[in-house]
Amino acid sequence: MEFLSTYKNLADALAALLHPHAEVVVHDLATQQVAYMANPFSNREIGAPSLIDDVDFTSGQRVIGPYQKLNWDGRMLKSISVVMPDAKGAPEALLCINLDQSEMSRLHQLLGTMLALPETPDPAVDGLFRDDWHERINQSIQTWLRDEGLTLQSLGREDKRRLVTHLQGQGAFQGQGAAPYVAQCLGLARATIYKYLKEGS
Repeated sequence: MEFLSTYKNLADALAALLHPHAEVVVHDLATQQVAYMANPFSNREIGAPSLIDDVDFTSGQRVIGPYQKLNWDGRMLKSISVVMPDAKGAPEALLCINLDQSEMSRLHQLLGTMLALPETPDPAVDGLFRDDWHERINQSIQTWLRDEGLTLQSLGREDKRRLVTHLQGQGAFQGQGAAPYVAQCLGLARATIYKYLKEGS
């Protein structure tokens, strides 16, 4: 293949960028053989049959996938293939990137386990938080932010005044120490909170 050196460099670059999770294979479409492999882990060898006889490379499709493959050792691979044309636009090579998803799958399972809550809530939880005004204020703040399409970090002074007024209307400041708590949450001085509360009375 005339431009194999170019494809080798590209394969090496992609494998280095995604190391050690990606294998990059270059197939020579003229010989239907594996021409080059970077970071190989699929037990294939250079010169082995590509086994891509059924692919119609004349259809004009240049990106195939992503699709899943099962590696010889049981690892699940997420793959994508790119048809590489020659100077005249005719397909001459197939560049395949095989991404090992096993570590990411294990991490996904671990996070799912850590984030999961029991299907049957513990009855003691309701009693534990029934009188927790901190929790009620936190929920009220997050609900207001979601409804307004804002975040705590993006709030301007007028937004904070409106939020304090909203919390006041919900009775959030009935708990002892609620005003200093809200001031801390919103990054305001206590005097500012009391000022807003007085204005909203």
